Amino acid sequence: MTKFGTAIFTEMTLLAQEHEAINLGQGAPDTEGPAVIHEAAIEAIRRGKNQYAPDRGTLVLREAIAQHQRHHYGIELDPETQIQASAGATEALCASIMSLCEPGDEVIVLEPYFDVYPAIIELAQGKLVPLRLNAPDYEVDEAKLCAAVTERTKLILVNTPHNPTGHLMTRDELEAIARVAIEYDLTVITDEVYEHLTFDGREHTPIASLPGMFERTLTISSSGKTFSTTGWKIGWFSGPEHLVEAAGLVKQYLTFSNGHPFQYGIARGLTLPDAEFHAIRDRLRQQRDLLVPSLERAGFGIMAADAGYFVSVDVAPLGYTDSYEFCRELPAKAGVAAIPMIPFYTDASGAESLVRFAFCKRPEVMIEAGKRLEKAFG
Repeated sequence: MTKFGTAIFTEMTLLAQEHEAINLGQGAPDTEGPAVIHEAAIEAIRRGKNQYAPDRGTLVLREAIAQHQRHHYGIELDPETQIQASAGATEALCASIMSLCEPGDEVIVLEPYFDVYPAIIELAQGKLVPLRLNAPDYEVDEAKLCAAVTERTKLILVNTPHNPTGHLMTRDELEAIARVAIEYDLTVITDEVYEHLTFDGREHTPIASLPGMFERTLTISSSGKTFSTTGWKIGWFSGPEHLVEAAGLVKQYLTFSNGHPFQYGIARGLTLPDAEFHAIRDRLRQQRDLLVPSLERAGFGIMAADAGYFVSVDVAPLGYTDSYEFCRELPAKAGVAAIPMIPFYTDASGAESLVRFAFCKRPEVMIEAGKRLEKAFG
């Protein structure tokens, strides 16, 4: 694993701290989630829920996940056999990939990708096969997806809403992936942690809800992004019993169980009324709309941010051809930190000047960051 080195997030965070810059690199919100979630966790601590949780997760959490999937997407799940709690989405991804990917198996991954994906596939001794999503629309090309399939292909790893681009896959794109998965008898692992953070009237569609896909899909999500509880590390995976059982066998030897009292808090959050989810989404959209105009005025090339925490930009109009160079200079030059997107590619040719900014910070922080960027580049 030494070839993966220090994560780019660590490097840019240290630069932000050194220059007292506003850190728009890491996707960590700086606001608290709904108070009722915190109170439910605190009450669980007071009731003595401080030892190991059941390895599958508390029943109250699994029942809340089942209710959530039924209410929002019409997906029916058995809390006893089709849902597994995990230490955030990262452990869910690790358990899922390691359980379903044998040495030498190929995993098709949408590129650019979250940097944990290649590391997990390496641990599983699999081979990552990138499927490039091209700026500015980042849409899935069905013909290219078909061409990426070989006799060694085992999995398609889907991420929507997509990190780092902010692209929300349309139903047409998801149906294209489904056609390929069904035709070649592939399993799909889908990372949907930003599922409730969709903007401008767009709605997230789980690929597991499409015809013929539930039985071949492991769906992964978590609480951290929606409820601003990234430090709690409460995630889950769900799907048909045979896939959940397979991933669960690996998961039990990773953390076994985690965050017992926090599971009660997240169970409360998942059953909040729709208006609460809409308010969380709308606050994040307002933060996006504070930052993006400033980026435009500063001269960045803007890609659409349909969902999630991030907007991707092109720094070539500012005279930069290397996003690493740009991001390493940015904290000192503008008092703002961002993330180069080069590490999110197997081969970044044609994407060397792309940069990711996070807008999951308080409005006043977004306004100040925008002013600094406009001053430095506008």
